[in-house]
Amino acid sequence: MSDTFEEKDFSPAFILVRPQLAENIGSAARAMMNCALSDMRLVDPDDDHLCSRALATASGADEILYGAKVFKTVEDAVGDLHKVYATTGRARDMIKPVFTAEGMVNDVKALNAKCGVLFGPERTGLENDDVALADAIVNIPLNPKHCSLNLAQAVLLVGYELFKSTDATLPQRLSMPNTELANKEEVGHFMEHLETELEYAGYFRIAEKKPRMMRNLRNILARASLTSQEIRTLHGVLADLTRK
Repeated sequence: MSDTFEEKDFSPAFILVRPQLAENIGSAARAMMNCALSDMRLVDPDDDHLCSRALATASGADEILYGAKVFKTVEDAVGDLHKVYATTGRARDMIKPVFTAEGMVNDVKALNAKCGVLFGPERTGLENDDVALADAIVNIPLNPKHCSLNLAQAVLLVGYELFKSTDATLPQRLSMPNTELANKEEVGHFMEHLETELEYAGYFRIAEKKPRMMRNLRNILARASLTSQEIRTLHGVLADLTRK
């Protein structure tokens, strides 16, 4: 097995076992498209996955539905896979590794093989015979008083963990359309302007306290992460106030 993880190996098949409603199949396709997943497999669906109701709830993810493969049994659907995970919120009388969705993603990446994830029908979830075909269980920790998930919700939660593991989006960023963070020189000029006007207004009544008061003001501005545009705005506000 290659040491280089190939992207195609990191897109597990999402296998919907005996789904009952076309709307849920369409919603699951939409969730897969959100998470850049494409391999949908359907086992003995009760409804037509290409009917108007499925296409409507897919909301633009039609290609997932048109590319979906339909199988008669779970065995047929997982035949080409090296490892299969069964999603379930119920305790099973089976000895199997149990992963969170995040743990499953790490396992898939370490395995570097063709994998699949089983999702059960809306009313009952996976049967024990379905789970028995899986190598491991995926259990998403939720409120123990109500841990039941809609099919598309389960698909989205697992899919998002897969997507998140390859996404390079920063956890936090500052959106700055048409501007940039103010540099220290710009902040310094504003502090000089502010100090001059405060001095003129008689703000520093006790001379000995002035250094500490100015330091506090600098700290406030430093925490604010002001942009160049915001510094110019503050200059304008200060100038207008002092003019009056």
